[in-house]
Amino acid sequence: MENTKQIDPKYKIFDSNILKLIAIAAMTSDHLAWAIWQGFSTNPLALIMHILGRLTCPIMCYFIVEGYHHTRNLKKYIGRMFLFAVISHFPYVFCSFNYIDAWSFLPFAHGSPFNQTGVLWAFAWGLVLIRVYDSKLKYPIKVLLNFLILAISFPADWSCIAPMIIYSFWANRGHFIRQMLWMMFWVFVYGIVYFFAIDMIYGVLQLGVCLAIPVLSLYNGQRGKFVTVNNILKWTFYIYYPLHLAIIGILLYLGVFPIF
Repeated sequence: MENTKQIDPKYKIFDSNILKLIAIAAMTSDHLAWAIWQGFSTNPLALIMHILGRLTCPIMCYFIVEGYHHTRNLKKYIGRMFLFAVISHFPYVFCSFNYIDAWSFLPFAHGSPFNQTGVLWAFAWGLVLIRVYDSKLKYPIKVLLNFLILAISFPADWSCIAPMIIYSFWANRGHFIRQMLWMMFWVFVYGIVYFFAIDMIYGVLQLGVCLAIPVLSLYNGQRGKFVTVNNILKWTFYIYYPLHLAIIGILLYLGVFPIF
């Protein structure tokens, strides 16, 4: 692929399975930090764990685009993403707000328009967005649908920024530097909003996604050596995402967290 020609092939040591496992580890680090130090902690270890967590979104966005390019059944791919987005909503709310009453799972039950549901909702709409632009619809209709998709994905974790990163990765596929520049642009926008609307330190912290650039540059374009392992890992993120949120939520509910 043209996008990584500047890297000597012998150094491209990461296949998609390894990168997805890195994304899962980074996500776990991030979510554990939220549980151990609740709120916008300035504890150095908490900040490091959150910064490591910035690896997850760009890696998963990158492979959503790769999945779109390689899938044999796009409808099933999109349907699977939305299915797990809905499933993940419940453990996400439980983990984030630690409520168990039915009303807490309703949209906008928590006041703020931000982080009302999990990141899979934003990922799923990112898939729809690139499908829209990859269709034969007239351009004005594409633009209208673009704004509708951004509006409906706005309340999710990573908000409408994740769909725009997915779109930018798709529109610039084969041009790694352009992909990364657009990613940083959208994250910079996200960081500005975070800086002024939520927390200044954590707004700057969002720029930690730049750590994903050298990691993705080592991608060798391979799915993985073993078909069986690859088939298992195909479902790992879908299952692990709601599962680990549910476990952290239960530990929070039992009073195990916060530790500090």
